[in-house]
Amino acid sequence: MATASTSITSESATRGSRRSSERRQRRRAPKAPPGGARGTTEAPACREHRRGWNPRNQKAPVGREELRAEVAKRLPFEAEIVICQGRDIVKPLSRDVFASHPPRADVVRFVSVLSRSPRLVPSSPVSFPATGKWLLKILATDKRFVFGLYRREMKAISYLGALDRVFGVPVTTRNWNTITAIAEALDEPSS
Repeated sequence: MATASTSITSESATRGSRRSSERRQRRRAPKAPPGGARGTTEAPACREHRRGWNPRNQKAPVGREELRAEVAKRLPFEAEIVICQGRDIVKPLSRDVFASHPPRADVVRFVSVLSRSPRLVPSSPVSFPATGKWLLKILATDKRFVFGLYRREMKAISYLGALDRVFGVPVTTRNWNTITAIAEALDEPSS
């Protein structure tokens, strides 16, 4: 009886290690040829991908509505999809909104992107809650972008969730570090 359970265990362990090695092999992306040669199914160089070349179907870049429809079709749940152009992300970086707010361990700098332009924009700066120690502070708005700070406290998350109601449109929020990394990637010269 003991040998039967031992053999089952060793067989399942062998099968498990075989599966994990297969997963590792699948995860490895194929190497792109030098310069990302067109007409191959290999992964293109990032520069060519930014120019709109798609290695799978070789079609031209799609419009916003087509992209939104395709993403929505692939998601297993309903979501408000926010799309903006690269230049819209790079432009706000020229305004140094956080110049008077250096990074601190207990405060997070963020950017919220509105799904469309709001009808009413609250005057800034505005703090939440209105009285007492602030947990979320909106510093500035620039068209569809909202710049602000929040404290690393659980209650601050509820105020971030309320930004949809404050602006009257769906909002997605990202850390300032994420936005600057995206802007740097977009700003790299393509050769």
